[in-house]
Amino acid sequence: MDASVSNHIQQLINDSGLLHSNTNSKKQYRSLDFSNDTILITGAAGSIGSELTKQLVHSRYKKLILVDIAESPLYELQQELECKTEDVEFIILNITDKASLKFIFESHQPTIVFHTAAYKHVPLMESIPYEAVKLNIMGTKLLADLSILYAVKKFIFISTDKAVNPISVMGMTKRIAERYLLQLHNQSQTKFIITRFGNIFGSSGSVVPLFLNQIHSGKPLTVTNKDVSRYFICKHKACNLILEIAAFEASNPSVYTFNMGTPIKIMDLAKTLTTFYNEDIAIKMTKIRPGEKLHENIVSKNESLIPTSHKDIMHVKINKEDALKPMNIDELFKLSPSNSISEIKSTLKKYI
Repeated sequence: MDASVSNHIQQLINDSGLLHSNTNSKKQYRSLDFSNDTILITGAAGSIGSELTKQLVHSRYKKLILVDIAESPLYELQQELECKTEDVEFIILNITDKASLKFIFESHQPTIVFHTAAYKHVPLMESIPYEAVKLNIMGTKLLADLSILYAVKKFIFISTDKAVNPISVMGMTKRIAERYLLQLHNQSQTKFIITRFGNIFGSSGSVVPLFLNQIHSGKPLTVTNKDVSRYFICKHKACNLILEIAAFEASNPSVYTFNMGTPIKIMDLAKTLTTFYNEDIAIKMTKIRPGEKLHENIVSKNESLIPTSHKDIMHVKINKEDALKPMNIDELFKLSPSNSISEIKSTLKKYI
């Protein structure tokens, strides 16, 4: 393993705090000025949503509206922020429920929306594609349309590198959501901003907690392919950069990505984690799971990276104008749970 790769992994481990429960390193929170804004966060109890919330409570804002369908995680976030919950609302809500979501906009009048809610687990979404379409596309469309209707100033969408040249249901649904938001940008006063990045190191359901569970259970670490690699970023850095982008003046359709370093081989990650434990830990090879790629990209062949004033934030420039041609996604709304997996995937591919 190259020394730079080893150092990169060590830095991610240190930044995540996963192996150091009593870490002495204090996270730096920059106080941003959202004092005139009511901020709505969907998926607020998830890895990104909860970290955005924890950083925002150190900033100035008018009100925080924290929305999630997951009752227990949202309650846990509420307990964690108990001493800092002035002007914070915790709301159980399914963002595909139009009546409930419309009531939130009517009653709270948000001016900034951070849309983090999504189904993200690639193999799982391969087996239940309709649910991915319903939340990742229909839910995003509903939220975006209401944002225009209720004069939201900025809508920040959390996307993924899996939306680039997508082959999975999850990646395709996120890519279609990106395209829908980009075409809305020129049709309203609401500024639509997309942030696209790789795996959050240590997030729920991801490979690092899986490895740690396998280690603690005395099981071998399972790696799908010796060459498979992924981009990683710690959630603190990712959310810090998302908030920096939210403060940008957006005028054109805006897609941003982050400096995540070089992709890391999952095999190298597994080997590094085993060095933290004295006993011998086996590594077992399995196979690539449904919907997964060997490697991810952060831009497609029709896109290029342009530096911004921030060293860790890059603007994704869309090179071909046809990428922003209006698209009619009505056919997606005709899908139902009774459609087969192949039918749904075939329909999704028409929009890629």
